[in-house]
Amino acid sequence: MSRFDQAYEEWMNVAIDQEQNPRRREMLEKGLGHGTVEFLRSVWYPAVKNFNHLYPEWEVRDFNNGYRYLDLAYMPGGDVKGGIEIQGFGPHARDLDVRRFKDLCWRHCLLALDDWMFLPIAYLSITDEPKRCEQLVLSFIGKFIATDVPTDLTWLEAETIRYARRLFHPFSPSELGKHLRVTDQHARRILHKLVDLQLLIVVSGNERYRTYGLRTQ
Repeated sequence: MSRFDQAYEEWMNVAIDQEQNPRRREMLEKGLGHGTVEFLRSVWYPAVKNFNHLYPEWEVRDFNNGYRYLDLAYMPGGDVKGGIEIQGFGPHARDLDVRRFKDLCWRHCLLALDDWMFLPIAYLSITDEPKRCEQLVLSFIGKFIATDVPTDLTWLEAETIRYARRLFHPFSPSELGKHLRVTDQHARRILHKLVDLQLLIVVSGNERYRTYGLRTQ
């Protein structure tokens, strides 16, 4: 059994054992959809290495006093909450009729009004662009856990990691310098150290590094 399979099985068993709602418990016992499992296997687990604060088939109420279920809810504590849904090509694009399209838009609106940060991910992106999806997930998590950094870093180094987590694109030393209010040369020294510590990677540039991003492995 792979590390993912073992962690996934333990995570699902805990979710089922702790669930008191018969409706959600039944859904969990049936197992998660193929797209959700592939997202966890190919994107979430390689990027995050655990399923902490992640809840499958999470039940939410809509404004019509009905129930809807998110593929995955990410709730690290406090009032913050994020929803992740895997959009299959068939039901969510090619075969989407007017009624279902309207319902999907209402769903997104209601989640936003209830203070959910919503992250829809296309199944084809999972299969075709898993590394890009990993960066998306890390940026998503960075919106919630901006303070979880190694304790032996200086304040500027720690803030650089937080800054990288909040972005979904590579950044230059000058961009970092403006954010930290330090010179480009100082920002470049910080970036070089974090690359040496394997916390950041060089995204572009050979002789002279140009842009940097968060390490996903």
